[in-house]
Amino acid sequence: MARRKSVNFIRDIGVDPRYGSRAIAKLINVVMWRGKKNVARNIVYEALEIIERKAGDKDKAMKVFERALEQIRPAIEVRPRRVGGSVYQIPGEVSERRAESLSNRWLVASSAKRRDKTMGMRLAHEILDASEGRGDAVKKRIDVQKMAEANRAFSHYAW
Repeated sequence: MARRKSVNFIRDIGVDPRYGSRAIAKLINVVMWRGKKNVARNIVYEALEIIERKAGDKDKAMKVFERALEQIRPAIEVRPRRVGGSVYQIPGEVSERRAESLSNRWLVASSAKRRDKTMGMRLAHEILDASEGRGDAVKKRIDVQKMAEANRAFSHYAW
């Protein structure tokens, strides 16, 4: 039986040039589509500029962004596991890296569904909503946690 290659290599993506933040660099990479990194940077920076105008300064905008990510980040999730011909949804803790990538993915997906004019405005409004504990991305985290809570009876299958 062929063994899988090691998957624990983590590529260093560095920090973004304007804010010096690894989290924003990660968000830029999630927003990026078809390799258009400058377009993705412009979208994220436009969103952060809108937040800066509403919050007051650069530091407050970063705090709003970090608070939004904290609100979206899941603690537990369910994973399917096949046991005796049936597939059970097994709740389990989420690693730090996976929680970060899920929160970024949910933030961008829920921003894309909004009806604002540009993607930058959509992202800004979703970040502002998430920092206050509302919005589609926060709802997604709550749904995932409710699903895990509902399937707690199957947690003994987690091995």
